[in-house]
Amino acid sequence: MAFRGFDQKDFHTFTIEGLDARMEAIQTRIQPKFQEIGSEIVDYLAAKLGNEVYLHIAKHARRTVNPPKDTWMAIADNKRGYKKHPHFQIGLFDDHVFIWLALIYELPNKKEIAETLITKYDNIKQLPNNFVVSLDHMEKDSIRINDLELKDLERFRDVKKAEFLIGRHFSSGDQLLADGDKFLDTVKETYDKLIPFYQLALHSRNYR
Repeated sequence: MAFRGFDQKDFHTFTIEGLDARMEAIQTRIQPKFQEIGSEIVDYLAAKLGNEVYLHIAKHARRTVNPPKDTWMAIADNKRGYKKHPHFQIGLFDDHVFIWLALIYELPNKKEIAETLITKYDNIKQLPNNFVVSLDHMEKDSIRINDLELKDLERFRDVKKAEFLIGRHFSSGDQLLADGDKFLDTVKETYDKLIPFYQLALHSRNYR
């Protein structure tokens, strides 16, 4: 099936009390949409990158009490997992959708990747001004690309738990989210601009 967009019911999922009830809503409302998005974006990225990539949908399996406050899908070039690899991410909190290139703390050679990005700081700053950066994937907060400072990348390099996610946010009321085709086009346009930085991260990746 084709992706038809997100609706308010998807965002209201994160107001449901209780782990089991919220997980059931995530599984029935949101995860099928991730499958629809993934079927198109995986093929798109594979063609752009010239290698196979794989869809991973967050299972939230480690949770035993607290219900998740967000959920996501990831696309990486590793079939078994994504957290230890540079990856692309799409997901939502209760008030916005995020589209990321994600470099999170599990990366085995985060320091080398950060060093490479530091050398490309000026290129990162030239991304469109509607791009944003997150320094912690667990938090909603982001900073505008215009407000990104070199010290943020240096912190990503120097602090073990520091992260670097770059992409775009769309508020839950944005009409774009209700139009599946326009949203998918926006994802592709966003990733087109991020692929060069993804490839830089891959080149710096630890293959041990």
